[in-house]
Amino acid sequence: MEGIIEFKDWKKLDFRVGKILEVEDIKGADKLYKLRIDIGEEKRTLVAGLKEFYSKEQLKNKICIVFTNLEPKTLRGVQSQGMLLAAAEYDDKGNEKIVRLLEPDGKIELGSKIF
Repeated sequence: MEGIIEFKDWKKLDFRVGKILEVEDIKGADKLYKLRIDIGEEKRTLVAGLKEFYSKEQLKNKICIVFTNLEPKTLRGVQSQGMLLAAAEYDDKGNEKIVRLLEPDGKIELGSKIF
């Protein structure tokens, strides 16, 4: 079946519980925020295309799931050191109409591993 990965490959992925500490606009980017995330033993900078779905106030202090061992990528001059996990609904033309961040269903320590 296409798209199936082996369990050994799944084990390579590192997802952690994080908390969004800071949210900033990125000059010239109408969809992107620069985020400062606490993932327990370290803090990271991430770039996320959430502007049309969340205000800065809605994101600040939000608990989320972070893909921590994704290769860093520079977007609009800011190095993103991971990715937030989210779910999206699409309209019939394939455009995102709603995006929601994934989060734990209860209180859990920052940096906790997702498995």
